[in-house]
Amino acid sequence: MSPDISAALLAQAERGEVTDAEVIDTVRRSLPYAYEVISRLTAWLDGTPTLVVDNTAPPTSEYQRGQLLCALASDAIRGALERHFDVRVAFQGCHRIAVFRTDLVSS
Repeated sequence: MSPDISAALLAQAERGEVTDAEVIDTVRRSLPYAYEVISRLTAWLDGTPTLVVDNTAPPTSEYQRGQLLCALASDAIRGALERHFDVRVAFQGCHRIAVFRTDLVSS
């Protein structure tokens, strides 16, 4: 499982010129399940006073599980998602993803 990265974006990355917005757009298109899980968890966190929320439902396919693994195994993707959603993302097992409020988590 790898994100579908355009040749133009790869060339930009080689020059060190990729923005978070470009990474997020790539994740949204090529890892939609992973993007949706983190987006949904962030919305849930925003609607509650809790410090952390996590998903407990496993992905319905190995393809979806692969998307989660790909998104969280990459420092660049994970970092872009954290900055985009203003949360800390934690991988808690083969499908459990948690998001934490950034103001309550030390780096």
